[in-house]
Amino acid sequence: MAKMEVKTSLLDNMIGVGDMVLLEPLDEDSFINNLKKRYDHNEVYTYIGSVVISINPYRSLPIYTPEKVEEYRNRNFYELSPHIFALSDEAYRSLRDQDKDQCILITGESGAGKTEASKLVMSYVAAVCGKGAEVNQVKEQLLQSNPVLEAFGNAKTVRNDNSSRFGKYMDIEFDFKGDPLGGVISNYLLEKSRVVKQPRGERNFHIFYQILSGASEDFLCKLKLERDFSRYNYLGLDSAKVNGVDDAANFRTVRNAMQIVGFMDHETQSVFEVVAAVLKLGNIEFKPESRVNGLDESKIKDKNELKEICELTGIDQSVLERAFSFRTVEAKQEKVSTTLNVAQAYYARDALAKNLYSRLFSWLVTRINESIKAQTKVRKKVMGVLDIYGFEIFEDNSFEQFIINYCNEKLQQIFIELTLKEEQEEYIREGIEWTHIEYFNNAIICDLIENNQTGILAMLDEECLRPGTVTDDTFLEKLNQVCATHQHFESRMSKCSRFLNDTTLPHSCFRIQHYAGKVMYQVEGFVDKNNDLLYRDLSQAMWKASHSLIKALFPEGNPAKINLKRPPTAGSQFKASVATLMKNLQTKNPNYIRCIKPNDKKAAHIFNDALVCHQIRYLGLLENVRVRRAGYAFRQMYEPCLERYKMLCKQTWPHWRGPARAGVEVLFNELEIPEEEFSFGRSKIFIRNPRTLFKLEDLRKQRLEDLATLIEKIYRGWKCRTRFLLMKKSQIVIASWYRRYAQQKKYQKIKSSAIIVQSYIRGWKARKLLRELKHQKRCNEAATIIAAYWHGTQARRELKRLKEEARRKHAVAVIWAYWLGLKVRREYRKFFRANAGRKIYEFTLQRLMQKYFLEMKNKMPSLSPIDKNWPARPYLFLDSTHKELKRIFHLWRCKKYRDQFTDQQKLIYEEKLEASELFKDKKALYPASVGQPFQGAYLEISKNPKYKKLKDAVDEKIIIAEVVNKINRANGKATSRIFLLTKNNVLLADQKSGNIKSEVPLGDVAKVSMSSQNDGFFAVHLKEGSGAAGKGDFLLSSDHLIEMATKLYRTTLSQTKQKLNIEISDEFLVQFRQDKVCVKFIQGSQKNGNIPTCKRKNNRLLEVAVP
Repeated sequence: MAKMEVKTSLLDNMIGVGDMVLLEPLDEDSFINNLKKRYDHNEVYTYIGSVVISINPYRSLPIYTPEKVEEYRNRNFYELSPHIFALSDEAYRSLRDQDKDQCILITGESGAGKTEASKLVMSYVAAVCGKGAEVNQVKEQLLQSNPVLEAFGNAKTVRNDNSSRFGKYMDIEFDFKGDPLGGVISNYLLEKSRVVKQPRGERNFHIFYQILSGASEDFLCKLKLERDFSRYNYLGLDSAKVNGVDDAANFRTVRNAMQIVGFMDHETQSVFEVVAAVLKLGNIEFKPESRVNGLDESKIKDKNELKEICELTGIDQSVLERAFSFRTVEAKQEKVSTTLNVAQAYYARDALAKNLYSRLFSWLVTRINESIKAQTKVRKKVMGVLDIYGFEIFEDNSFEQFIINYCNEKLQQIFIELTLKEEQEEYIREGIEWTHIEYFNNAIICDLIENNQTGILAMLDEECLRPGTVTDDTFLEKLNQVCATHQHFESRMSKCSRFLNDTTLPHSCFRIQHYAGKVMYQVEGFVDKNNDLLYRDLSQAMWKASHSLIKALFPEGNPAKINLKRPPTAGSQFKASVATLMKNLQTKNPNYIRCIKPNDKKAAHIFNDALVCHQIRYLGLLENVRVRRAGYAFRQMYEPCLERYKMLCKQTWPHWRGPARAGVEVLFNELEIPEEEFSFGRSKIFIRNPRTLFKLEDLRKQRLEDLATLIEKIYRGWKCRTRFLLMKKSQIVIASWYRRYAQQKKYQKIKSSAIIVQSYIRGWKARKLLRELKHQKRCNEAATIIAAYWHGTQARRELKRLKEEARRKHAVAVIWAYWLGLKVRREYRKFFRANAGRKIYEFTLQRLMQKYFLEMKNKMPSLSPIDKNWPARPYLFLDSTHKELKRIFHLWRCKKYRDQFTDQQKLIYEEKLEASELFKDKKALYPASVGQPFQGAYLEISKNPKYKKLKDAVDEKIIIAEVVNKINRANGKATSRIFLLTKNNVLLADQKSGNIKSEVPLGDVAKVSMSSQNDGFFAVHLKEGSGAAGKGDFLLSSDHLIEMATKLYRTTLSQTKQKLNIEISDEFLVQFRQDKVCVKFIQGSQKNGNIPTCKRKNNRLLEVAVP
């Protein structure tokens, strides 16, 4: 049976309502309660159709793991529970498969989690797109651009520890396969006023604190900074440290990210130098000074800070000092120079700091774009991610809040337009009749702000450009004149009398009815902030800097390119940027993420209903739901709809054989759902009321319980039948095996009995045959014995006869011999008596010598040269012969023994013989060395990779390589060294590194000194005036002293043709540099057992205690 694929849905195991379109009843309270219920169960994401509502949990949740990424990969948007990954996957697949450019709009107030949401979107896209070295590098650069921009553009506020103080829009470019090629980042309205002043409880931009906390002391010294935050006026001290934020670690992260993105080392250094200069600008203070003409003039109190700033930026100190004290105004061909009072000087200082930091941030964005831009010119697909500030309503709202809220008005306008457009296109695509939807169109509010003739921004620009005295009050008066009759504008000074008695509206304020509610703006500072004026003297001073980056930030300071035209205002620049952004967004398919902050305490598990309600209102989420469900609240493809509800109809369960639409029609007719509650599109079923969907879900839940019971019943029956059949089969198998076993046992028993009977019969037959054979053998043996006895008797008789006959013949021969001898002796007696004595002596001597040599042959000792045994002398007259034979034999066996030696063995014995002549009876250590073979290469330098460097440095044949202890004259302590003896040199090398410490030619060795006792100490004396004698003699200790001294003696003799003097004495002098030290050997008990120890007694005596 084929394995069934398990389908999941947004409606399965739903906590509250996963899609707000299905919420019933739909009102503000039920909306908030549904969000709170899901938030309490860690469900931080909720849908409004294709819009994702994200609530900041203020803690880490296990829902962003690689397993979750794979779970949402290539899945239908409504197939799983709401998640930001579902929206990211839908956008990415639409871009990759349908070739539609996408944009993801992330909005919400500060602290709602917009920045984290944008990171999650980018990380998901990076995880699901292609792999490869080049692709991974592009992904890494795109992701690592975030830490850099956060460090320079984010700050700690009362609402958020990592609040983005700028708007960011990133276009990520993909190829036709969906692999990232690069990206382009656009930034909007950096809150540069934060550089010079921060509200209470807030911090300046992160990068200032990160440099002071994480940079090394050397780096801070180069930047002329100190680590103490209190030294800088631009840094608020009440919130300098933030719990849970490690500025030092973040600084290292930023530097690493800049390196990955592609910043060169000198660029990074230049950026931090500009940041340091901005920080130090705040420490410049001014004092008033009166001139002769009565005008006030400002002077710098302490010029040390100014001097350090000029050293950092490469600006002439006098030029910058004058720029802070004077202002030059050019009109046509005339130049007028005026002095600046203290207030104007502080304004100029702060304006320079704000402009310097703002331009640096824009340069950073441009530099990052150069690194991450796509390198190929092929057609690209684009996914835009917009992370921008949400609607802001504070107690004191100024120009920044006005601009931000204007941007949100435009985003709300495009959101409503694109949402309605998407709904209308889907209805037309599915063939459903489109009905007009009533909704609030905020175009009238946008027109109030951006109209080129009567808009607030136009009035503000006009007031800034107007000659004469221009103040915030004159701007408010102009607004009262132009906008008084507008239904969304309110002012205390308006001509409309209904506001004259409104005490909640101060005289210096105006109020705008935004789509999210009424916002009151303080008019103070509007004109100055819109002007964003930087004196031309300061621009020219910055352009004259030798610092390449600062010079590039102020191109208008070039005297050759002076432009007398007034620069565009901040409001007009932002208006143009917003227009460009809106035009860009309208060309892409939008995807929305609405971020909500659950509480102001930045704490987990706290849900503030009032705060959430406020955000729901200004985000327009209820209006979004109403627009979404104005026609049909729920729509679904026919296939998943039939798959989900087919068990509710007998005709469609378990399998529907026809088209999916026909199956859904049969299903809905069977359930008797009213026709006005649903409509059939070309590929989807549309359900008008959520109650209908919940009814279907209730019926499905009940049916699933019935099916579960049925499946359980069938499963139990199948399980019991399977168990019964298994037991039956097992019983048959067991019975068959038992019968087989019983028959085998019976057969074995019969077989054993048959074998026993056969063995008894064979035994009886064998015994019978044996008895017959034994009888026959005894008969044959009896005849043989009788014959043998008879033959023996005959033989003994014949032997007795022959012996008798032989005795008679022998007696005759003896008698005859005696007779002949007698005759001969009588005949020759007269001749024999004259030489008898000498003949007898010679004969006796010859017989003794013969006997001596024969006995020596049998008593010869072994052929070992060290065997001293020799047979005793038998006769005194053989004493000299006996000794000469002993000498000859010893020489002969020594020759035989030497003939067995190889050349190497001969060399070893020659060295042993040399050692014997040098040390026998002179050095107590010598007897112990006799039985030890001379190896020479104890370290195996050629085989050990540890000494590869040493091997490469020594190109001669190494005669001996041994680890010795070099004695320090200062304290008598030993240091391990490698002792190398070659044909021409003596070398000492470091044991760990292999570096050669000393190299002495053999010709420079004068003598070797050692004691007569049982120790390994020896001194190598160098000739005075030789090149190696600069550091003095060497006092060493070795376990192979006899071998080392012998080889050194033989090698020196071979190379210099002179014998090396070896002095053996218990007291000798050693030359250490300019001093001579006496080394004295004494007998003493040792703490270290039998190991000799060296101890410094005074400046002229080293005492070696030998056990």
